[in-house]
Amino acid sequence: MGKDDVARGFVFKITVIGDGAVGKTSLIKKYTQGSFQKDYIKTLGAQFSKYDEEIEGDNCKLFFWDIAGQREFDFMRPTFYKGSKAAIIVFSHTDEDSFNHIKDWHEDIKKYTGDIPIVLFGNKIDLVDKKNLHDEIITDIINDRHFFGYYKTSAKTGSGVYEAFQAIIKELYYKYKEQ
Repeated sequence: MGKDDVARGFVFKITVIGDGAVGKTSLIKKYTQGSFQKDYIKTLGAQFSKYDEEIEGDNCKLFFWDIAGQREFDFMRPTFYKGSKAAIIVFSHTDEDSFNHIKDWHEDIKKYTGDIPIVLFGNKIDLVDKKNLHDEIITDIINDRHFFGYYKTSAKTGSGVYEAFQAIIKELYYKYKEQ
């Protein structure tokens, strides 16, 4: 058996950021466990979830770092960002402030990680009328900030969640597979 026949392993740290109560923890749980908890529990500092996924026969260990969005945790974030291979910025379609803070989150993580793929998740899509989504404004933000992509998600119904996480995971896999 040649060295090309041996399955390789990859380890990816993916940092998930955004304002408090936008659904970061719920999205991670929906993807990794398939569950949804309707009661809000504030994340203190950060927590991480480990998830194993196989892509094209290679094992990928995913560490999702779920960073608390409240201001009182600002001082801890640079430490948590370290070593991130990608990031997900989450805002809620029901919270205009979280939408307005996208650029702040983007600038914050870029300051400590440099040029990594960043995806934008617009969560709680199940709670809004589709015609009030500001798609043109979001398209401008994605283009201006060079986000890897934008996904409309619902941690509650699962809509868009699998596709959104798969996009960033596969981007990392193909990027690092070539190295």
